[in-house]
Amino acid sequence: MMERTDRHCRYFLRLISADAWLYTEMLTAAAVLRGSEEKLLKHHPAEHPLAAQLGGSDPSELARAARRAADAGFDEINLNVGCPSDRVQAGCFGAALMARPKHVAECVAAMKTAAAVPVTVKTRIGIDELDSYEFLYEFVERVVAAGSSTVIVHARKAWLEGLSPRENRTLPALDYERVYRLKKDFPAVEIVINGGLDDRDTTLAQLEHVDGVMLGRAAYHNPYLLVELGGGDSRSTPTREDILEAMLPYIEAELAAGTPLKAVTRHLMGLYAARPGARRWRRLLSELPDSDAGLKFLERHLAGILQHDLATMPRGLDHSITKRMR
Repeated sequence: MMERTDRHCRYFLRLISADAWLYTEMLTAAAVLRGSEEKLLKHHPAEHPLAAQLGGSDPSELARAARRAADAGFDEINLNVGCPSDRVQAGCFGAALMARPKHVAECVAAMKTAAAVPVTVKTRIGIDELDSYEFLYEFVERVVAAGSSTVIVHARKAWLEGLSPRENRTLPALDYERVYRLKKDFPAVEIVINGGLDDRDTTLAQLEHVDGVMLGRAAYHNPYLLVELGGGDSRSTPTREDILEAMLPYIEAELAAGTPLKAVTRHLMGLYAARPGARRWRRLLSELPDSDAGLKFLERHLAGILQHDLATMPRGLDHSITKRMR
């Protein structure tokens, strides 16, 4: 997600789930080629398996960006053909590209030739009036023939005119059945479903019909959902406190490298989502000073005892503590 799944967020999510594939925020091919490659493609070894998601519409440009991402160590290159934002449309990529299936296939083929890692596509079930199953079938058929090993399908049509990107997150209605049908028609293709999956039972139920699920905002705003989806032996399941404690050395290293504390801690806001004291946790993080003092506060007062202390902390005490540290 744009301005969300940066390297700090991905490192945090990897502590929560050892198996999930992680994706970068969408990086435009032009930015990868002309901007700060070190900044855009930098990642921690612990993040793997890791995919670089690219946006663009020029096959040659996408191919060169895909090669750079593969050379930088990414395990997969994903072409975004699903984002409906105005800024993306203005660049003639994202969901707008669905109207040009043949061109998308040319982009995929160029990327596949350039990068020695799997190339995948993330798309919608349709855009505007191009929303028949026949259109979706032909689109998927083309990108698979061009070399896409996996197709990730957001089960909601994108309206490029008439709805804002925010409105398009809930309108029109999701159509999971169309994605299930796609899997039946392409049994040899890995089909991953996306959209509206925000709880354990609904998410796991998808695996009866498709090969995988992709979570976006649900995992960002409630990252512990990834633990709940993982199952396994409860004795080896990390608690929220375990995750926070494991995150502290990373924060310390980033502070030493000059990274502002809040560049990292902003991604931890949802760790206690739907738990007692969640609002207070978010407030504490937002008021931490951007310095070693903030890290020391986390180390001393929150690691291991937060779940019990935060919800019962006297009203106003959390504010006075962070205020004294400034």
